[in-house]
Amino acid sequence: MTKKMDDNINLPTQIPIFPLPNALLLPGGQLPLNIFEPRYLAMVDDALGHPDRLIGMVQPMEEQNSLFGIGCAGRIGYFQETDDGRYMIALNGVCRFRLGGHEQTEPGYRLADVSWDEFAADLQDPLEGIADRDRMFTIMRRYFAARGFDADWDQIERSEDEQILNTLAMVCPFEVAEKQALLEADGMARRADLLIAMMEMALHEDDGGNDARH
Repeated sequence: MTKKMDDNINLPTQIPIFPLPNALLLPGGQLPLNIFEPRYLAMVDDALGHPDRLIGMVQPMEEQNSLFGIGCAGRIGYFQETDDGRYMIALNGVCRFRLGGHEQTEPGYRLADVSWDEFAADLQDPLEGIADRDRMFTIMRRYFAARGFDADWDQIERSEDEQILNTLAMVCPFEVAEKQALLEADGMARRADLLIAMMEMALHEDDGGNDARH
């Protein structure tokens, strides 16, 4: 059974899920993955056999044997098999989902019931962007300098708001719960506010000399 949410995308009510901490996929973003466990190699094989080619990314809860309730589905947009049998893939973020029940398949990966209804806006063009790009770039420059990150600032400043936010949210070394908050944020404006707050908090902790993040 599938749910049609726009003219081009049919989203199934059941998808394979890949639990992975700190691996954040957002709608409109791209996540490269190196697949080597046999159960997840089988998962990719099975996903490639479906027209939608969807895999759901979801984070495990820290110190708990459970998963966060919201994940993001990505369509396999790139696939390469290496000489040693690994799969190098890239998922293109499509839409967030709410996780329902899940079962283990014979190869060992999990197949989950998912609901898309509350995230229909993920399939539309964004209606808002970064409210204050100057503030965002000022904090980004300070944060990147403190972490020793290199960046092509001319390229970044020419990028669309969605690309900036998605890339920043995915590559910054935030904690699992922080990345989950970014995933669950509704709209780019809210996600931008959260990113600024997280970078400011990290810089504040650095200045205090305690609990610096790496």
